[in-house]
Amino acid sequence: MAEGSAAREKSRAFALRVVKSSRFLQSERKEYVLSKQLLRSGTAIGALIREAEYAESRADFVHKLHIALKEASETDYWIDLLCDSGYFNPEARASLQADAEELIRLLTAIIKTTKTRS
Repeated sequence: MAEGSAAREKSRAFALRVVKSSRFLQSERKEYVLSKQLLRSGTAIGALIREAEYAESRADFVHKLHIALKEASETDYWIDLLCDSGYFNPEARASLQADAEELIRLLTAIIKTTKTRS
């Protein structure tokens, strides 16, 4: 399950970046609503991946990863919104979005591979 461990590691590193970004938004930019949305969705990805590791079935595993994929997409949305509203600069957006998009690609690949093995 090399892909799973890569997803686990990448999602945890991403969650830490999201936590730091949320802390920055709240302390430096005094932005509390959108930063909490970013924090919630950005940290949920890794939690769902961890939950999928103990899925009751292959279908349950795929379902949990689909939810993680949806959270990754939502996180990408919050990053866009925070940049477009002036809270993030374009460099922060590009860096965070690159990580979010990598997670999206990785989760999509794991889901497809798991479905074809069924």
